[in-house]
Amino acid sequence: RRILQTRLEIIGYSVVTASDGEEALSAFRLSTPDLIVLDVMMPKLDGYGVCQKLRRESNVPIIMLTALADVADRITGLELGADDYMTKPFSPKELEARIASILRRRFHKTDINIIPNSGIIHVGDLKIDTNKRQVHKNEQRIRLTGIEFSLLELLVSHSGKVFSRLEILQELWGLVGGFHTDTRVVDVHISRLRTKVESDPNLPEFIITARANGYFFPRIVESEQD
Repeated sequence: RRILQTRLEIIGYSVVTASDGEEALSAFRLSTPDLIVLDVMMPKLDGYGVCQKLRRESNVPIIMLTALADVADRITGLELGADDYMTKPFSPKELEARIASILRRRFHKTDINIIPNSGIIHVGDLKIDTNKRQVHKNEQRIRLTGIEFSLLELLVSHSGKVFSRLEILQELWGLVGGFHTDTRVVDVHISRLRTKVESDPNLPEFIITARANGYFFPRIVESEQD
């Protein structure tokens, strides 16, 4: 923890640390960070429990660190709402790259032609506000994590284009050249996003699987004029 804190502070981040899960929740509520790096193995309350509690009150990006070897254990964090996970031992440089990529996607909007000046697009019963990074379905707010919103925005803004899992990893996580990430990370986020935006996740109309290729958004979007 001290090593990571020092490295992140050297490259310009303000870092708050906690030694157990309960302290982590208290620190979060006091400091409202832009991103959380969350270890699974912590005393008092483990990382899964912290992640679950955080998702009830916040969409803050979460990167989970796990020493667990079983794939199902590693994926659990994503299913609870984490944005990404890394398996120990890991390269601190890779963690720094993932942090930078997630924050870049969250705070620096890409220039996409399909998104109007108003930043609001309608797709069926979905209203997507790319400025506030909010989604409403039938006038009801849907709570998405940062990565889930970025994933939806990526597919909607390139309607009809098929993105492979590797392309999605590169677009959202910025992982290229030497960084290995399990592509199942993408499948878990797609599954979670479908449960939130689709009327029937088993028969999706917005997020379609291109068998053996990836995922795409088939619908024509409508812009809301200023």
